[in-house]
Amino acid sequence: MSLHGRNALVTGSTSGIGLAYVRALAAAGANIVLNGFGDSQMIEAQRAAIAEEHGVEALYLEADMTHPDEIAALIAEAEARLGSVDILINNAGVQFVAPVDEFPPEKWDQIIAINLSAAFHAIRAAAPGMKARGWGRIISTASAHSLTASPFKSAYVAAKHGLAGLTKTVALELATHGVTANCISPGYVWTPLVEKQIPETMKARGLTRDEVINDVLLAAQPTKAFVQPEEIASLAVFLCSGAAAQITGANLSVDGGWTAE
Repeated sequence: MSLHGRNALVTGSTSGIGLAYVRALAAAGANIVLNGFGDSQMIEAQRAAIAEEHGVEALYLEADMTHPDEIAALIAEAEARLGSVDILINNAGVQFVAPVDEFPPEKWDQIIAINLSAAFHAIRAAAPGMKARGWGRIISTASAHSLTASPFKSAYVAAKHGLAGLTKTVALELATHGVTANCISPGYVWTPLVEKQIPETMKARGLTRDEVINDVLLAAQPTKAFVQPEEIASLAVFLCSGAAAQITGANLSVDGGWTAE
């Protein structure tokens, strides 16, 4: 499927799922905007490689997702540089784990700001242009935790449930404007961040690598297999296609069966 002529902005896209999104969108022909933190030289190398490999325009724009004014400026600059933001993927996210009665209020505020409020501010800024053009795709990376809960993740679970609700509301509001809004809810995804946790967990719990993977990390996923970032990205590309024009307000699980139980 071709996304030639479309412009896509993905927040939190300098690594992991976000980077898989921009690579897949560029492979489908979309111009892309990377956003996120990381080593500046590595980010520039990624940006240049995507542009060269796929023959698309690729930009990197900074913005702190805890600052609404920077989010609005991010959308405005992307529109000014590319002419439009046709595809918005809200992917920036952070996590912190603690019992609710010990949860630091500043961590609660940070997680709600980045995982939920940032999506609102980005959608609010991008929606007018999408409505005016009569076409748009809004996708938010939610989580299995948008559908179920786990202990010690009060802020994350609250934010992801909120993101699912925000998506449904936006879908209804924009339904007659050629704009769709959907969530993708992954389970545990194989990323460098997850991989790095394995040796530490092996040492702390006295387990083998396979035991950590199957009995700790993948305990909730019946397939006992990690979701791959490319699988998430492929679904996003489909949701951006004409074939998905009537898919809106959906929360699509890619979690190895986690939320089926």
